[in-house]
Amino acid sequence: MILRLLLLFTFLIVGALADPAAKPDRPPVMLFVHGAWGGAWQFGKIDPLLRAQGFDVRRATLTGLGERFHLADDELGLETHIEDIVNLIRFEDLRNIILVGHSYGGMVISGVADRMPDRIARLVYLDAFVPNDGDSVATLRTGEADLTPLAQDGFVAPWWVKPDRPYPKDVPHPLKTLTDKISLTNPAAREIPATYILTVEAGQPADEDDFAPHAARARVRGWTVLTLEGDHNPHWRRPGETAALLGTLR
Repeated sequence: MILRLLLLFTFLIVGALADPAAKPDRPPVMLFVHGAWGGAWQFGKIDPLLRAQGFDVRRATLTGLGERFHLADDELGLETHIEDIVNLIRFEDLRNIILVGHSYGGMVISGVADRMPDRIARLVYLDAFVPNDGDSVATLRTGEADLTPLAQDGFVAPWWVKPDRPYPKDVPHPLKTLTDKISLTNPAAREIPATYILTVEAGQPADEDDFAPHAARARVRGWTVLTLEGDHNPHWRRPGETAALLGTLR
C-alpha cells in the first residue's frame, strides 16, 4: 500500500513538472500579429531585443501573407486570421501572453481575446484598429481612407512596393478580411488589461494622426495610452525604442 502511494505521488509530481501550464517560472510570451500586407518578418528587428529582456517572443504570419502568401485566396476572411492565432496558442500551449497587434492586427487580436481571454495577460494595440462588435476595417476606414475601391480580383495590392523589390516585402492583402464584420460577444475579454501605443510623426499633433480615433476609443475604455514618436511602422524604423517601450508592459 505504501509503495503504491509513493508511486502515485511520484507520478503526480512528474506530471506536474511535465505540464507547461504548471510551471510558474515560464517567461512571459510576447506574441506579435502583423498588419495588412505584412508578415512575421516585419518584427525581426525587435525580436532579439525583446528576447534579451527575457521574453519568449513569437511572431505569427497570417494565412495568405508573408511567407504564407502562396496560400492566398480571395475567400480568405477575418475569421481565418483569428483562427490562425487561436490555433497557434492552442497547439503551442501558450499562456501568460502579451498579445500585440499592429494596424489590421488589432482586429485579429480583438477576435482572439474574445475567444480565449484566459490565456492573455495583456493586449497591446500598436497603432492599431480598436473595433467594437460589428465593426470591420472597411467601416472604420471611411471616405478617402477606404481601401475597397483599390481592390482587384479580391485583393488590395501594396501600391508602394515596386515589382522588382526583393523578398521580404509586403504582398497583396485579401479584401474580404477588411470587409468582414467582427463578432465580439465575450464580456471577459473586456477585463483583459490593455495598452494602446499611438505612433506620431515628429512635429505632427497627436490628434491629427490617422489612428488618433482608436487611441481615443482606448481612453474611453480606460486603457493606458502611450505615444511613441515615429511613423506607422516603428518596429522597422525605431526598433530599439519600440522594444524598450514594449518591454515595460509585463
